[in-house]
Amino acid sequence: MAIRATVSRFPLDRDAQETSGLPWGVTVTPFASKDENGQPPVYGSEGHLLPRCENCFAYFNTYCELDQWAWSCALCGTLNGLSSRAIARYSHPQSCAEMMSSFIDLELSVEGSDEEIMQARPVYVSAVDLSSSEEFLELTKSALQAALEALPPGALFGLATFSHKIGLYDIQGPIPVVKNVFIPPDAEGTLPIELEDIMPLLQFLAPVDTYKDHITAALDTLRPTTSWERTTGAGQSIDGVLMGGRGFGVAMEALFKYLGSEYGNTFALARVFAFISGPPDYGAGQLDTRRYGEQYASKGEDADRALLPEQTPFYKDLAAVAVQAGVCVDIFAVTNEYTDLASLKFLSIDSGGSLFLYSNTDDSTLPQDIYRMLSRPYAFGCILRMRTSSEFKPGHSYGHFFPDPQYENVQHIICCDSFATYAYDFDFANTDGFSRYASEHPVLQIAFQYTVVVPPEELASSELVSASRGKHSLKRRLRIRTVQYGAARNIHEIYDNVDPEAVLSVLVHKVILASLEEGVREGRMLLHDWLVILTAQYNDTYNVVQFKNGSSVTGQIDVAFSQCPQLQPLPRLVFALLRNPLLRFHEEGVHPDYRIFLQCLFSALEPSSLHRAIYPVLMSYSTPDKQAYPRHSLSRAALITSGSPIFFLDAFTMLIVFYSSTADPTLPFPPPQDCLLRNTINKLKQDRSITPKLIFIRGGHDDASAFESYLIEEQDVDGSGFTSVMGFVSFLEEITQSVMEYMK
Repeated sequence: MAIRATVSRFPLDRDAQETSGLPWGVTVTPFASKDENGQPPVYGSEGHLLPRCENCFAYFNTYCELDQWAWSCALCGTLNGLSSRAIARYSHPQSCAEMMSSFIDLELSVEGSDEEIMQARPVYVSAVDLSSSEEFLELTKSALQAALEALPPGALFGLATFSHKIGLYDIQGPIPVVKNVFIPPDAEGTLPIELEDIMPLLQFLAPVDTYKDHITAALDTLRPTTSWERTTGAGQSIDGVLMGGRGFGVAMEALFKYLGSEYGNTFALARVFAFISGPPDYGAGQLDTRRYGEQYASKGEDADRALLPEQTPFYKDLAAVAVQAGVCVDIFAVTNEYTDLASLKFLSIDSGGSLFLYSNTDDSTLPQDIYRMLSRPYAFGCILRMRTSSEFKPGHSYGHFFPDPQYENVQHIICCDSFATYAYDFDFANTDGFSRYASEHPVLQIAFQYTVVVPPEELASSELVSASRGKHSLKRRLRIRTVQYGAARNIHEIYDNVDPEAVLSVLVHKVILASLEEGVREGRMLLHDWLVILTAQYNDTYNVVQFKNGSSVTGQIDVAFSQCPQLQPLPRLVFALLRNPLLRFHEEGVHPDYRIFLQCLFSALEPSSLHRAIYPVLMSYSTPDKQAYPRHSLSRAALITSGSPIFFLDAFTMLIVFYSSTADPTLPFPPPQDCLLRNTINKLKQDRSITPKLIFIRGGHDDASAFESYLIEEQDVDGSGFTSVMGFVSFLEEITQSVMEYMK
């Protein structure tokens, strides 16, 4: 569990927080195998015996004061008695994890009989869009073949299709058989028959290890629905235009109910892979994609506001059904037509799933992405709970989770992998803040309860092994991290303890929220104004400028934060974020679905990855085996002055190797497989949550526009948002002017 605070020394009180101009919060990556310093948790058992505070319910931890009969809670100060069992346990401190570390992972006892515990198996259901092209289906087949290689041997797999009808495949017989049910065309309609009545769920779900060949044979039978089929099936047209064919909403609703009937019995987690090639346009949940297009010019609407909110609550409501049924939904959209992901996204983000968007089938990384996603460890049925010491409290929480309807600061996450990251911001609980003289420090405790599927081979030492031959077991665990922070005595101390990447994470969440509620223009203004206020507060704190008679300035405004190294990256990060498609205007050609994809991606990334996605890392090499400089600014000037022949740019979703036009022609191109540069690339690809595209460009021979588009410091961010000749320098000049206006 990695926790990164925006400031590692907390502001003393509300005045200090406001004066600093910085967001105050943390990012949390709960299922990360190590903390932010690379330390793993201490593992233990009997998590149900861990003492809890009678007042605030925080867990006992190493910051609590312990005597023979009682302990004082580090969060609220309450004195709690110890049970005789706990007294005996703590008389041998080296034998229990909670006495050895503030980062622990404890086994919990799972309710139910051994037989019930052993029965649970991971379930994967693929829902494939047949209102599509041959190319889409070929790509989907490749992706599902990759998925079959990554699935654990005990997994159950089901294949479903959707168009104007839902198809369920029986793959347990000698040849694959598909049973269909037609979807009612009207927007209020539901299926005339339950899927369970068409095919019993256990007939539909087949063990992967036994039926892998049958699944492959079934995939080979997938064909797009023809226009004739759609006409007879959908049977409706408006003004001669064929409507209907992609009944995605009804298909998802039916699948969730189908799977939900066995939740907790046959399976503890089901994942639905939804492969979609365009907007749902048939039956319940159909979307009107005419809202994207020329009508904005005539109505004078702000496209950046109108296309971000969902147009119907259907999919948000459906996501709640998925969460209730224990189903995690991953959406793979392969399309370049407007699909209204703003409406569909709730299915994935509320259920702890992922949303992927590919604009075409030719260079899609879909097979690699699905293999990567299924190969990494993940937890499910997770509950994330944050507690703080009494002086402060969590404000907003951000991330892909389902908030608990009853308890504050409790989030439910159906599925959580080691990359999934969440963010919180803080506020003071009272006007006093943290006492300047008290020995108590601000304390944060995050509890993460989760389940993992343990394959049979890992149960070899268990007494259940004879009963569990070939079956999977569930393990419920409780991971707790307690962190103590210092309180800063002054603003200088806050500034000296800033984590720029954590600040960027919280800012990105805030501007996404502002964009969704008020539009992209509002999100941009919020970010711009934040940097102006921070710069003004910094200049005031360091007495860089003084004002005489309310107007004239003595001293030059320091917009580069030259006296505080920790703040220096922030202007560049804000500039880059304003240049990112996330906050570019609709008129600049940013597709609304791509913007939604970026919102979903950025709001789940841990801070270092987000940094690369917003402001890519550009490094140079003198040869493929020798690095020259580890980091350059994103400008042509940096390329020219470095004199290096080879540049490597890491933009998180894109990796580019660029040979300058003046590079020695004897340097091998592309770089050989066994060189340092290739090893760096391979390691980066392994450690990434999605598959980055790798491009090699030879300056003077190949089109270099893909590489040059990332040299953003020569592209301007002016009031209109359109690019002009000047870039980062003019941006700083504009911030300087705004600071002067603000400080008058």
